[in-house]
Amino acid sequence: MTTSPATPFTPLTGPLSAPPRRIRVDVWSDVACPWCFIGKRRFAAALERFPHREHVEVVWRSYQLSPETAAGPGRPEVDALAEMKGLDRDQVRQMFAHVTAVAATDGLRYDFDRTLAFNTFDAHRLLHLAARAGGAPLVDATTEALFTAHFEQRADLGAEGALVALAGRVGFADHGWDSDRVAAALAGDDAADAVRADLAEARALGVTGVPFFVVDRRYAVSGAQPAEVLTQLLDAGWREANPLAAVAGGDVCGPDGC
Repeated sequence: MTTSPATPFTPLTGPLSAPPRRIRVDVWSDVACPWCFIGKRRFAAALERFPHREHVEVVWRSYQLSPETAAGPGRPEVDALAEMKGLDRDQVRQMFAHVTAVAATDGLRYDFDRTLAFNTFDAHRLLHLAARAGGAPLVDATTEALFTAHFEQRADLGAEGALVALAGRVGFADHGWDSDRVAAALAGDDAADAVRADLAEARALGVTGVPFFVVDRRYAVSGAQPAEVLTQLLDAGWREANPLAAVAGGDVCGPDGC
């Protein structure tokens, strides 16, 4: 990733200056990925300090770490990962202890002893339904609620009705999507193609791990990077999209002299 120069720039003003060009950040993540929740918090911190944040569009994209997980009620995460990786349960608990400690530094309280593994495909469908119903704000709220329910509240998101109930809590009904409408959509294949398209695009881009952040298909960074690195990513994308700038603070000559 290119590190932007430290020299301060100011946007041009006046009748010939163009309005700032928006940049788009695509974030591939899985709601059952502990590093993705950490990455979401760090990206939010980076975006909060980014001076052009009102010109940034954030799009959450689907990724599945364990697509082979059976649909339906969840099972203990420790058991599921131990079987999938062929590891001893104590080894898995050590891995979880590390990520739990890191998460705590970002204000998250993971509880892997009671976290339940589940197939996330329908959760990703719900996120696409959120985009259709309420746009980016509802997607962000739904993403946050899914992460929180899974990692901090020990919810079984694979249980029947769990996603419908979550949709009700985050305000789908405020956008004309009551519980019956959400339930009907999830009972069928609504938004399944959108999830598959995200997964296919991730494969085309060579994404092998999440979270994965891409700015305008030009700059990318993988992993739950520190907020400072994600700020640099945003800055690199911004300068690529808005190259015309003036160096501030130098000595100049004007109508009144030099």
